Amino acid sequence: MLKRIRPSLPVLALCVPLSGAQAASLQSAAAALHAADAKTLEFAGSGHWYQFGQAPVPGGAWPQFDVSSYAAAIDFQAPAERVQLTRIQTIEPGRSRPAPTEQKLDWYVSGDKAWNVALAPNAQPGAAPSPTPAQATLEERTAEIWGTPQGFLKAALANGAQSRPDGDGVEVSFTLGGKYRYVGCIDANDRVDWIKTWIDSPVLGDTLVETRFKDYKDFAGVAFPGEITRLAGGYPVLHLHVSSAKLDQPVAVAVPANIAEAKPPAVVVKADKIADGVYYLTGGTHHSVAVEQQDHWVLVEAPLNEERSLALIQKLGELAPAKPIKYVVATHVHFDHAGGLRTLVDAGATVVAQDADKAYFEKAWAEPRTIRPDKLSQSKKTPKFETWQDKHVLSDGRRSIEFHRLAGNGHSDDLGVIYLPAEKVLIEADAFTPLAADAPLPKSPNPYSVNLLENIGKLKLDVKQIAALHGPRVTTLDDLRSAIGQPSLSQ
Repeated sequence: MLKRIRPSLPVLALCVPLSGAQAASLQSAAAALHAADAKTLEFAGSGHWYQFGQAPVPGGAWPQFDVSSYAAAIDFQAPAERVQLTRIQTIEPGRSRPAPTEQKLDWYVSGDKAWNVALAPNAQPGAAPSPTPAQATLEERTAEIWGTPQGFLKAALANGAQSRPDGDGVEVSFTLGGKYRYVGCIDANDRVDWIKTWIDSPVLGDTLVETRFKDYKDFAGVAFPGEITRLAGGYPVLHLHVSSAKLDQPVAVAVPANIAEAKPPAVVVKADKIADGVYYLTGGTHHSVAVEQQDHWVLVEAPLNEERSLALIQKLGELAPAKPIKYVVATHVHFDHAGGLRTLVDAGATVVAQDADKAYFEKAWAEPRTIRPDKLSQSKKTPKFETWQDKHVLSDGRRSIEFHRLAGNGHSDDLGVIYLPAEKVLIEADAFTPLAADAPLPKSPNPYSVNLLENIGKLKLDVKQIAALHGPRVTTLDDLRSAIGQPSLSQ
């Protein structure tokens, strides 16, 4: 059933009149690809997957993973999809990363629910994988369903698609749910060449997702592309060589009870004082640090999204109602760490960022935001930046805040740390994630953490506490040394 996307108008009521051959193109393509009556689609292959939003260079391509197996099973009627893939990060010459390990992933979407099935982080031997919500992926995974040739044609037929001549073929467009626009090109051979749609990203706004198809083959009576390339934000997120494709095989994607009953988690910000006027702001997967100056706050990191930033603003208002947030600090441009910056800009904060990050944010933030408008898109305020390269200092005459770039860190070329010299507190993201106090030490050192310690030494920073922006606790320099197998200097 396609009730979620079916309009009340007749199917072809909005089509642009075309010549007979062109007017039949959508219909004949649907017939050629057996799309109109298709209930399910399965396809499999191998190739590459890329991690969206985690470019190691601001404005660069997403990091690549080798995919030895990829299998998608789609139920068009639900609509629902299951994707299973086995991946391992591609070694990038000249960039030091943790030793890659093979990962087997199991991803789902059905209707308005998205989830993963995986072992819990601290699962006991023999434990079974369990479903966990992944609602942030809902738009992306739903777009994958209608971004297949058969899915696109099926949705076009059900949604009053408009058509117009495009060379020897036809460009077809329609809207799903009153919000998501789809455009595709059908060639003269009744094959779908490409499909474009747009989903929301807190950093990029309306983000183009484009899927390109090549080398259609006959897979036991099913016409399907032999090569698929999907791009998001201008760079590939999937490149697949297809080895099999099937229509109308049984596909069952049942929503687990705990997923069906799950409510959006409350956004909680917990403030722990780690020094006079310095607060560790936790309550989720990503943390922030607030540093109080004479007449304002400096907020280090606005992660994830607008909801998280609004909660951070509220918490600082509770701690010091008369003090605005004058500065918000970006440690680097990775999307999970930068998704809430725009909300702080709307609230009047100046973004403290490296030069390359400023250029990236200015370009990204200029994109339209029609799918999910945020406060900055509504207020149309001009972002203000205070930029730096290798070192920068903010001071109110009483407290200094230093900014240093982590030279040579393999995680990201723009990764920076924040240091409070009077309090001897280092604030960092992604270079070192402390484990729980009773967890066993890693078997091999993380090169990002090794690099962090090297930079601390080169910069001659006297660090007593490390406020990591991931992990369960504020930690110490000795903990960092232990994690990478180096002896404590206090021993």
